[in-house]
Amino acid sequence: MSAYRWKSFYEDEDRPEKPRRYGVTEMRGPHYTLLSQNVLQDIFESMGDFVDGLKFAGGSHSLMPKAFIKEVTDMAHRHNVYVSTGDWAEHLIRGGPSAFKQYVEECKNLGFDTIELNAGSLTLPEETLLRFVRLIKSGGLKAKPQFAVNFNKSDIPVAGDRAYGAYIAPVPRTSEIVEDVDLLIRRAERCLEAGADMIMIDADDVCRYADSFRTDIIAKIIGRLGLEKTMFEASNPKTSEWFVQQYGPRVNLFVDHSQVMGLECIRGRNLGKNHMSVLGPSYLLL
Repeated sequence: MSAYRWKSFYEDEDRPEKPRRYGVTEMRGPHYTLLSQNVLQDIFESMGDFVDGLKFAGGSHSLMPKAFIKEVTDMAHRHNVYVSTGDWAEHLIRGGPSAFKQYVEECKNLGFDTIELNAGSLTLPEETLLRFVRLIKSGGLKAKPQFAVNFNKSDIPVAGDRAYGAYIAPVPRTSEIVEDVDLLIRRAERCLEAGADMIMIDADDVCRYADSFRTDIIAKIIGRLGLEKTMFEASNPKTSEWFVQQYGPRVNLFVDHSQVMGLECIRGRNLGKNHMSVLGPSYLLL
């Protein structure tokens, strides 16, 4: 059996050690495939220094025994990794604020640190979304709203009525989808003002495919919200590499667990796919 000894390499001096406020790598946890505790333990032990957060994507935690979830969150915390719920609050909407408050308390008891709110799938009035952000913060957890650049046309305020926060009478839903990056930014800004810790940006139609990046939209979002307050989904290694090349190691990215090591190599010295260049010249035979 052999074990590689990592060769130390200089990282950007502005990217601190964990816990980090920027240069964050959030890892997708159980979702499409069920990661066992042993697999997660192996990941944390081998790459724990590179993983800042674990996200139960797709609401996968709602299908798991509570005892298992608590064991996973405890394991993550032992490796200084925060745990996010992902975007599984949709089923609570019919229960109103009281049900959501109970959900926040349950998440806290299970060891979650962050609750994600997918603004697109929740289809909430803006003031309700802000109220949920405040409920999460008052419950002692971090809030991470998720926004996409595409909106249902009925969500777009009419001309002359874009004073965000003002009451807007609801209109019937339509099937027409409209791109509005200014609306995304302004709603994200209001969430940050309400106490949200970070904004997750949906990869669809922005950065899902490396050969069709909406660089104008990405630049505008980062320019207005800042690198420290935004996190982008990186759907593949090329996407991760593009973000680091354009915005440096301080950019916050959400990646699959299989991309963690490659992303860290890219953050270190823009090494691209040449991971072997960060391995020491010697290894230990055990």
